[in-house]
Amino acid sequence: MAKILIADDDPDFVQIMHTILTSEGYDVVSASNGGEALRIMREDRIDVVLLDVMMASVLDGVGVAHEMQTDPALKSIKIMMISSIISSPHAAMFPTDEYIPMDVWITKPVQPDDLLSKIARLIGEK
Repeated sequence: MAKILIADDDPDFVQIMHTILTSEGYDVVSASNGGEALRIMREDRIDVVLLDVMMASVLDGVGVAHEMQTDPALKSIKIMMISSIISSPHAAMFPTDEYIPMDVWITKPVQPDDLLSKIARLIGEK
């Protein structure tokens, strides 16, 4: 089964995502910031990363996605960018004129069926 990294600084969100994903048989690990996420991805085989835009800094997830694209060992990991930034006070900070490396975008609050179907498509199950 695929290994999924949840990179988000909200422990409640991480726990909910962990419960949803493990109930479907996925192997799940988590990171609370971008640096930790990069370290885990470099040390372990990760298939998909659920990457929050706003972690330690407002665009921390965007920085991680860019770092992944420049690292040959991480470039093949599928990126699901997750955020509520569009409806937050930080929406104006979101770069609309910049390429953001990601395979799928999903907005918080995350609907479990939407999450699972998008992950299945990313890893080629559907």
